[in-house]
Amino acid sequence: MAGADRTVRYLSALSGASTTRVLNLASIALANADKPEHKSAPFFDSPIVNASIILKHRVRSDETYLFPSSRPVATKIIIPFDVNDLRAGGRSFFVDQRGFLESLREVGNYGDKSMDHDLAVLRILNSLPSLDPFLLREHLRAQDFRCADCYFKISNADQIAMSTYVSSELYKLISLASGGGKSSDSSTQRLVSALLSTEVDDKLEPLRLTLAMNPVEFREGVFSWRGFLYYKWSMENFWPEIISVLRAIRKIRPVGAIDFDTKQFLKQSQANIITKVRDGGEAVKKILAVYDAAYEDLVRNNNPKTFREFLLSAPHLFLELGEKMGAISHIVSFWRFRFPKNALPMIDAEELAAIFQDFCSSFAGDDVEKAA
Repeated sequence: MAGADRTVRYLSALSGASTTRVLNLASIALANADKPEHKSAPFFDSPIVNASIILKHRVRSDETYLFPSSRPVATKIIIPFDVNDLRAGGRSFFVDQRGFLESLREVGNYGDKSMDHDLAVLRILNSLPSLDPFLLREHLRAQDFRCADCYFKISNADQIAMSTYVSSELYKLISLASGGGKSSDSSTQRLVSALLSTEVDDKLEPLRLTLAMNPVEFREGVFSWRGFLYYKWSMENFWPEIISVLRAIRKIRPVGAIDFDTKQFLKQSQANIITKVRDGGEAVKKILAVYDAAYEDLVRNNNPKTFREFLLSAPHLFLELGEKMGAISHIVSFWRFRFPKNALPMIDAEELAAIFQDFCSSFAGDDVEKAA
Protein backbone atom coordinates (compact mmCIF):
# COMPACT_ATOMS: atom_id res chain seq x y z
CA MET A 1 0.00 0.00 0.00
CA ALA A 2 1.43 3.38 -0.97
CA GLY A 3 1.97 5.72 1.96
CA ALA A 4 1.47 9.45 2.34
CA ASP A 5 4.62 11.42 1.52
CA ARG A 6 5.32 15.04 2.31
CA THR A 7 8.70 15.01 0.57
CA VAL A 8 6.97 16.27 -2.54
CA ARG A 9 6.48 19.67 -0.89
CA TYR A 10 10.00 20.90 -1.46
CA LEU A 11 9.96 19.51 -5.03
CA SER A 12 7.49 22.25 -5.93
CA ALA A 13 10.47 24.59 -5.95
CA LEU A 14 11.72 22.93 -9.13
CA SER A 15 9.05 24.74 -11.10
CA GLY A 16 8.79 22.11 -13.81
CA ALA A 17 12.41 21.04 -13.97
CA SER A 18 14.00 17.65 -13.57
CA THR A 19 17.46 17.09 -12.12
CA THR A 20 19.82 14.13 -12.08
CA ARG A 21 18.05 12.83 -8.96
CA VAL A 22 14.51 13.87 -9.82
CA LEU A 23 12.40 13.02 -12.86
CA ASN A 24 9.45 15.40 -12.59
CA LEU A 25 6.87 13.79 -14.86
CA ALA A 26 4.08 15.75 -13.16
CA SER A 27 5.41 19.07 -14.40
CA ILE A 28 6.28 17.61 -17.80
CA ALA A 29 2.67 16.42 -18.13
CA LEU A 30 1.34 19.88 -17.32
CA ALA A 31 3.71 21.63 -19.72
CA ASN A 32 3.02 19.24 -22.60
CA ALA A 33 -0.65 18.36 -22.10
CA ASP A 34 -1.60 19.67 -25.57
CA LYS A 35 1.31 18.11 -27.45
CA PRO A 36 0.41 14.96 -29.44
CA GLU A 37 3.82 13.33 -28.90
CA HIS A 38 3.34 13.42 -25.13
CA LYS A 39 0.30 11.17 -25.53
CA SER A 40 1.51 9.08 -28.45
CA ALA A 41 4.91 8.18 -26.93
CA PRO A 42 4.43 8.35 -23.15
CA PHE A 43 6.98 7.42 -20.55
CA PHE A 44 4.50 5.12 -18.79
CA ASP A 45 1.28 3.56 -20.06
CA SER A 46 -0.59 4.48 -16.89
CA PRO A 47 -1.61 8.18 -17.06
CA ILE A 48 -1.36 8.31 -13.27
CA VAL A 49 2.20 7.00 -13.13
CA ASN A 50 3.02 9.16 -16.16
CA ALA A 51 2.27 12.21 -14.01
CA SER A 52 4.35 11.04 -11.04
CA ILE A 53 7.61 12.29 -9.57
CA ILE A 54 10.44 9.77 -9.52
CA LEU A 55 13.57 10.33 -7.50
CA LYS A 56 16.70 8.63 -6.26
CA HIS A 57 16.24 8.43 -2.51
CA ARG A 58 18.81 7.73 0.21
CA VAL A 59 17.34 4.89 2.26
CA ARG A 60 17.04 5.94 5.90
CA SER A 61 17.49 3.60 8.84
CA ASP A 62 13.74 3.54 9.53
CA GLU A 63 13.04 2.48 5.93
CA THR A 64 15.34 -0.53 5.64
CA TYR A 65 12.59 -2.90 6.75
CA LEU A 66 10.74 -2.16 3.49
CA PHE A 67 13.32 -4.08 1.45
CA PRO A 68 14.32 -7.74 1.46
CA SER A 69 18.00 -6.73 1.38
CA SER A 70 19.95 -3.64 2.40
CA ARG A 71 20.63 -0.89 -0.13
CA PRO A 72 21.95 2.67 0.19
CA VAL A 73 19.74 4.22 -2.50
CA ALA A 74 16.25 3.34 -3.75
CA THR A 75 14.01 4.63 -6.53
CA LYS A 76 10.97 6.35 -5.07
CA ILE A 77 7.72 6.93 -6.97
CA ILE A 78 5.55 9.78 -5.70
CA ILE A 79 1.98 10.24 -6.94
CA PRO A 80 1.01 13.87 -6.14
CA PHE A 81 -2.40 14.46 -4.61
CA ASP A 82 -2.67 17.52 -6.86
CA VAL A 83 -0.26 18.02 -9.78
CA ASN A 84 -1.16 21.71 -9.80
CA ASP A 85 -0.13 22.11 -6.16
CA LEU A 86 2.75 19.86 -5.15
CA ARG A 87 2.72 21.31 -1.65
CA ALA A 88 -0.37 19.19 -1.02
CA GLY A 89 1.93 16.17 -0.86
CA GLY A 90 1.40 12.75 -2.36
CA ARG A 91 1.48 8.97 -1.95
CA SER A 92 4.75 7.13 -2.40
CA PHE A 93 6.38 3.74 -2.63
CA PHE A 94 9.72 2.31 -3.71
CA VAL A 95 10.66 0.09 -6.62
CA ASP A 96 11.20 -3.46 -5.31
CA GLN A 97 10.01 -2.75 -1.80
CA ARG A 98 7.85 -5.39 -0.17
CA GLY A 99 4.46 -5.35 -1.90
CA PHE A 100 5.82 -3.27 -4.80
CA LEU A 101 3.77 -4.93 -7.55
CA GLU A 102 0.56 -4.62 -5.57
CA SER A 103 1.24 -0.93 -4.86
CA LEU A 104 2.02 -0.23 -8.52
CA ARG A 105 -1.11 -1.95 -9.77
CA GLU A 106 -3.30 -0.14 -7.24
CA VAL A 107 -1.82 3.34 -7.65
CA GLY A 108 -1.53 3.05 -11.44
CA ASN A 109 -5.15 1.94 -11.75
CA TYR A 110 -4.23 -0.74 -14.30
CA GLY A 111 -7.23 -2.97 -13.65
CA ASP A 112 -6.94 -5.89 -16.06
CA LYS A 113 -4.40 -4.09 -18.28
CA SER A 114 -0.79 -5.24 -18.47
CA MET A 115 1.87 -3.53 -16.35
CA ASP A 116 4.73 -5.07 -18.35
CA HIS A 117 5.80 -1.89 -20.15
CA ASP A 118 5.70 0.32 -17.06
CA LEU A 119 7.35 -2.32 -14.90
CA ALA A 120 10.20 -2.73 -17.40
CA VAL A 121 10.79 1.04 -17.52
CA LEU A 122 10.79 1.25 -13.73
CA ARG A 123 13.34 -1.57 -13.58
CA ILE A 124 15.59 0.40 -15.94
CA LEU A 125 15.25 3.55 -13.83
CA ASN A 126 15.98 1.54 -10.71
CA SER A 127 19.20 0.17 -12.23
CA LEU A 128 20.57 3.65 -12.98
CA PRO A 129 22.78 5.56 -10.54
CA SER A 130 21.13 8.84 -11.53
CA LEU A 131 18.30 10.17 -13.67
CA ASP A 132 20.20 12.67 -15.77
CA PRO A 133 18.35 12.95 -19.09
CA PHE A 134 21.22 11.95 -21.36
CA LEU A 135 21.91 8.62 -19.71
CA LEU A 136 18.23 8.02 -19.08
CA ARG A 137 17.43 8.41 -22.76
CA GLU A 138 20.36 6.23 -23.78
CA HIS A 139 19.37 3.40 -21.44
CA LEU A 140 15.74 3.44 -22.57
CA ARG A 141 16.62 3.47 -26.25
CA ALA A 142 19.09 0.65 -25.75
CA GLN A 143 16.12 -1.41 -24.54
CA ASP A 144 13.94 -0.23 -27.46
CA PHE A 145 11.79 2.12 -25.38
CA ARG A 146 11.14 5.25 -27.44
CA CYS A 147 9.62 8.11 -25.47
CA ALA A 148 8.79 11.61 -26.69
CA ASP A 149 11.60 14.15 -26.57
CA CYS A 150 9.70 16.27 -24.07
CA TYR A 151 10.63 13.76 -21.37
CA PHE A 152 14.34 14.45 -21.81
CA LYS A 153 15.07 18.07 -21.04
CA ILE A 154 18.40 18.46 -22.78
CA SER A 155 18.79 21.90 -24.24
CA ASN A 156 20.05 22.35 -27.79
CA ALA A 157 22.87 24.44 -26.38
CA ASP A 158 23.99 21.57 -24.14
CA GLN A 159 23.90 19.08 -26.99
CA ILE A 160 25.92 21.39 -29.22
CA ALA A 161 28.37 22.09 -26.40
CA MET A 162 28.83 18.40 -25.70
CA SER A 163 29.31 17.62 -29.38
CA THR A 164 32.05 20.25 -29.61
CA TYR A 165 33.70 18.93 -26.45
CA VAL A 166 33.65 15.32 -27.65
CA SER A 167 35.05 16.40 -31.03
CA SER A 168 38.09 17.90 -29.33
CA GLU A 169 38.48 14.78 -27.16
CA LEU A 170 38.35 12.39 -30.11
CA TYR A 171 40.35 14.30 -32.70
CA LYS A 172 43.66 12.54 -31.96
CA LEU A 173 42.02 9.16 -31.68
CA ILE A 174 40.25 9.59 -35.00
CA SER A 175 43.58 10.39 -36.60
CA LEU A 176 44.99 7.21 -35.07
CA ALA A 177 42.05 5.14 -36.30
CA SER A 178 42.47 6.53 -39.81
CA GLY A 179 46.11 5.41 -39.97
CA GLY A 180 47.73 8.64 -38.87
CA GLY A 181 46.21 10.81 -41.54
CA LYS A 182 44.63 14.14 -40.78
CA SER A 183 40.89 13.74 -40.29
CA SER A 184 38.46 16.24 -41.75
CA ASP A 185 35.92 18.15 -39.69
CA SER A 186 33.11 16.29 -41.42
CA SER A 187 34.59 12.86 -40.67
CA THR A 188 35.20 13.88 -37.08
CA GLN A 189 31.62 15.06 -36.69
CA ARG A 190 30.24 11.85 -38.21
CA LEU A 191 32.21 9.78 -35.74
CA VAL A 192 31.19 12.00 -32.83
CA SER A 193 27.53 11.71 -33.80
CA ALA A 194 27.90 7.95 -34.04
CA LEU A 195 29.58 7.72 -30.63
CA LEU A 196 26.89 9.81 -28.97
CA SER A 197 24.13 7.81 -30.65
CA THR A 198 22.63 4.66 -29.15
CA GLU A 199 23.40 2.80 -32.37
CA VAL A 200 26.80 1.14 -32.60
CA ASP A 201 27.06 0.92 -36.39
CA ASP A 202 29.64 0.69 -39.14
CA LYS A 203 30.75 4.29 -38.63
CA LEU A 204 32.51 3.13 -35.45
CA GLU A 205 34.17 0.13 -37.04
CA PRO A 206 37.59 1.89 -37.35
CA LEU A 207 37.51 2.55 -33.59
CA ARG A 208 36.54 -1.05 -32.84
CA LEU A 209 39.49 -2.29 -34.89
CA THR A 210 41.83 0.22 -33.25
CA LEU A 211 40.79 -1.01 -29.80
CA ALA A 212 40.95 -4.67 -30.88
CA MET A 213 37.55 -5.44 -29.35
CA ASN A 214 34.97 -7.93 -30.52
CA PRO A 215 31.48 -6.57 -31.35
CA VAL A 216 29.98 -7.50 -27.96
CA GLU A 217 32.86 -5.98 -26.00
CA PHE A 218 32.79 -2.89 -28.18
CA ARG A 219 29.06 -2.32 -27.67
CA GLU A 220 29.50 -2.47 -23.90
CA GLY A 221 32.65 -0.39 -24.05
CA VAL A 222 31.04 2.35 -26.15
CA PHE A 223 28.24 2.73 -23.65
CA SER A 224 30.73 3.19 -20.78
CA TRP A 225 32.82 5.52 -22.92
CA ARG A 226 29.78 7.64 -23.75
CA GLY A 227 28.96 7.92 -20.08
CA PHE A 228 32.47 9.00 -19.09
CA LEU A 229 32.50 11.63 -21.82
CA TYR A 230 29.16 12.94 -20.60
CA TYR A 231 30.25 13.10 -16.96
CA LYS A 232 33.59 14.66 -17.84
CA TRP A 233 31.87 17.32 -19.91
CA SER A 234 29.31 17.89 -17.17
CA MET A 235 31.97 18.25 -14.48
CA GLU A 236 33.98 20.78 -16.47
CA ASN A 237 30.81 22.58 -17.50
CA PHE A 238 29.21 23.19 -14.10
CA TRP A 239 32.03 23.03 -11.52
CA PRO A 240 32.28 26.86 -11.33
CA GLU A 241 28.54 26.89 -10.64
CA ILE A 242 29.04 24.38 -7.83
CA ILE A 243 31.43 26.75 -6.07
CA SER A 244 28.93 29.59 -6.43
CA VAL A 245 26.10 27.48 -4.97
CA LEU A 246 28.23 26.37 -2.02
CA ARG A 247 28.93 30.01 -1.19
CA ALA A 248 25.19 30.73 -1.33
CA ILE A 249 24.42 27.76 0.93
CA ARG A 250 26.95 29.01 3.47
CA LYS A 251 25.47 32.52 3.50
CA ILE A 252 21.72 31.85 3.43
CA ARG A 253 19.65 32.69 6.50
CA PRO A 254 15.95 31.81 6.89
CA VAL A 255 13.32 34.47 7.52
CA GLY A 256 11.06 34.50 10.56
CA ALA A 257 11.43 33.01 14.01
CA ILE A 258 13.77 30.06 14.50
CA ASP A 259 14.36 27.97 17.63
CA PHE A 260 17.78 26.99 18.95
CA ASP A 261 17.67 23.35 17.80
CA THR A 262 16.67 24.27 14.25
CA LYS A 263 19.36 26.93 14.12
CA GLN A 264 21.99 24.40 15.17
CA PHE A 265 20.68 21.85 12.67
CA LEU A 266 20.89 24.34 9.81
CA LYS A 267 24.39 25.40 10.80
CA GLN A 268 25.64 21.81 10.97
CA SER A 269 23.87 20.91 7.73
CA GLN A 270 25.51 23.79 5.89
CA ALA A 271 28.93 22.53 6.93
CA ASN A 272 28.05 18.93 6.04
CA ILE A 273 26.74 19.81 2.59
CA ILE A 274 29.80 21.86 1.72
CA THR A 275 32.12 19.07 2.91
CA LYS A 276 30.20 16.33 1.10
CA VAL A 277 30.08 18.24 -2.19
CA ARG A 278 33.77 19.12 -2.08
CA ASP A 279 34.78 15.55 -1.17
CA GLY A 280 32.43 14.16 -3.81
CA GLY A 281 33.91 16.47 -6.42
CA GLU A 282 37.44 15.38 -5.56
CA ALA A 283 36.40 11.72 -5.76
CA VAL A 284 34.85 12.30 -9.18
CA LYS A 285 38.03 14.00 -10.38
CA LYS A 286 40.08 10.99 -9.25
CA ILE A 287 38.00 8.59 -11.31
CA LEU A 288 38.03 10.90 -14.34
CA ALA A 289 41.82 11.05 -13.97
CA VAL A 290 41.90 7.24 -14.34
CA TYR A 291 39.93 7.60 -17.57
CA ASP A 292 42.24 10.40 -18.79
CA ALA A 293 45.36 8.30 -18.12
CA ALA A 294 43.98 5.30 -20.01
CA TYR A 295 42.87 7.46 -22.93
CA GLU A 296 46.18 9.33 -23.03
CA ASP A 297 48.06 6.03 -23.22
CA LEU A 298 45.94 5.13 -26.21
CA VAL A 299 46.40 8.30 -28.25
CA ARG A 300 49.99 9.12 -27.28
CA ASN A 301 51.53 5.67 -27.22
CA ASN A 302 49.22 3.92 -29.69
CA ASN A 303 48.51 1.40 -26.93
CA PRO A 304 44.88 0.22 -27.02
CA LYS A 305 45.33 -2.41 -24.27
CA THR A 306 45.04 -0.06 -21.28
CA PHE A 307 42.02 1.79 -22.64
CA ARG A 308 40.31 -1.42 -23.74
CA GLU A 309 40.76 -2.94 -20.27
CA PHE A 310 39.53 0.28 -18.68
CA LEU A 311 36.34 0.32 -20.73
CA LEU A 312 35.60 -3.33 -20.00
CA SER A 313 36.13 -2.86 -16.26
CA ALA A 314 34.46 0.57 -16.17
CA PRO A 315 30.84 -0.27 -15.25
CA HIS A 316 31.58 -0.34 -11.50
CA LEU A 317 33.33 3.03 -11.61
CA PHE A 318 30.68 4.33 -13.98
CA LEU A 319 27.87 3.56 -11.55
CA GLU A 320 29.70 5.08 -8.59
CA LEU A 321 30.60 8.12 -10.67
CA GLY A 322 26.98 8.58 -11.64
CA GLU A 323 25.88 8.47 -8.00
CA LYS A 324 28.27 11.22 -6.91
CA MET A 325 27.66 13.34 -10.00
CA GLY A 326 23.93 12.87 -9.60
CA ALA A 327 24.02 14.09 -6.00
CA ILE A 328 26.15 17.14 -6.80
CA SER A 329 24.16 18.05 -9.91
CA HIS A 330 20.89 17.71 -8.02
CA ILE A 331 22.05 20.16 -5.36
CA VAL A 332 23.18 22.72 -7.93
CA SER A 333 20.08 22.37 -10.14
CA PHE A 334 17.61 22.47 -7.27
CA TRP A 335 19.29 25.44 -5.62
CA ARG A 336 19.32 27.49 -8.82
CA PHE A 337 15.64 26.80 -9.50
CA ARG A 338 14.64 27.59 -5.92
CA PHE A 339 16.91 30.63 -5.64
CA PRO A 340 17.47 32.28 -9.05
CA LYS A 341 20.55 34.44 -9.46
CA ASN A 342 20.22 38.11 -8.59
CA ALA A 343 17.09 37.42 -6.53
CA LEU A 344 16.89 37.85 -2.77
CA PRO A 345 16.68 34.33 -1.25
CA MET A 346 13.49 34.15 0.82
CA ILE A 347 12.73 30.94 2.73
CA ASP A 348 11.52 29.94 6.17
CA ALA A 349 13.42 27.66 8.52
CA GLU A 350 11.15 24.63 8.03
CA GLU A 351 11.52 24.53 4.25
CA LEU A 352 15.25 25.22 4.41
CA ALA A 353 15.69 22.38 6.90
CA ALA A 354 13.81 20.01 4.56
CA ILE A 355 16.02 21.03 1.63
CA PHE A 356 19.21 20.63 3.67
CA GLN A 357 18.10 17.24 4.92
CA ASP A 358 17.54 16.08 1.35
CA PHE A 359 20.93 17.45 0.25
CA CYS A 360 22.74 15.70 3.11
CA SER A 361 21.08 12.39 2.28
CA SER A 362 22.10 12.61 -1.39
CA PHE A 363 25.47 10.98 -0.80
CA ALA A 364 25.46 7.25 -0.15
CA GLY A 365 28.99 6.95 1.16
CA ASP A 366 32.63 6.97 0.15
CA ASP A 367 32.45 4.21 -2.47
CA VAL A 368 33.71 6.42 -5.28
CA GLU A 369 36.83 7.45 -3.45
CA LYS A 370 37.55 3.84 -2.48
CA ALA A 371 37.01 2.73 -6.05
CA ALA A 372 39.36 5.38 -7.39
